[in-house]
Amino acid sequence: MSQHQQNYHQNLNLWAIIPAAGSGSRFSKTELKQYQMIADQTVLEHTIARLNQLPLMGYVLAIGEQDNVAKTLRFAQAEKSHFCLGGAERVNSVLNALNYLSEIAHDDDWVLVHDAARPCVSKENLEDLVETSLCSQQSAILAIPVRDTLKRVENSSQISVTVDRSTLWQAQTPQMAKLGVLKKAIETALAENVTITDEASALEYIGESVQVVQGRSDNIKITYPDDLELARLILASQSN
Repeated sequence: MSQHQQNYHQNLNLWAIIPAAGSGSRFSKTELKQYQMIADQTVLEHTIARLNQLPLMGYVLAIGEQDNVAKTLRFAQAEKSHFCLGGAERVNSVLNALNYLSEIAHDDDWVLVHDAARPCVSKENLEDLVETSLCSQQSAILAIPVRDTLKRVENSSQISVTVDRSTLWQAQTPQMAKLGVLKKAIETALAENVTITDEASALEYIGESVQVVQGRSDNIKITYPDDLELARLILASQSN
């Protein structure tokens, strides 16, 4: 960490939210992706360990009502762990966690929202994201420029148009905002029946500026079974 980053981190009230209540049906009908094993730890334990490379005040896991695994795991800095009930969709889980945090944190505290099944995010990217938000006092997300040619397919398997990718970025997590601002954004969007695909989309809806911080392509989200083996390879490579 640079001296510049250390100066910003000294007075930083930073929390993390990990929505982990989803069914993950694209991965498996019966198994949750965040509890798959990589090198003697679950995916979720790896994810929490990465987030704890930052000076977090604490982290909140939004878990399902029937989840009897999360609270038994050996999380990094377990004394900072908090749990709340997740919701029907990811956005509902995030809002539940924000409501939980509102009881123990301040509206001006910063919050990182990170996917439970994204265990490969680098310390460098995490620090770049935090510094960008703190320097600008604006929300920010990790993202990478779209590399491949994109096709719009509207009817069957026929291509209707090639999409210009020059201004397109693929959103990742974490996504960072002030607690009060993000809570207001999500509540407003839900009340007005706006589709929320990530935290940035809610912030955009209420007119909040959101900056993009270039991430890395190895910050993958485990969505399908073959992603698990890729995550194993990435984590092994990063550890070397």
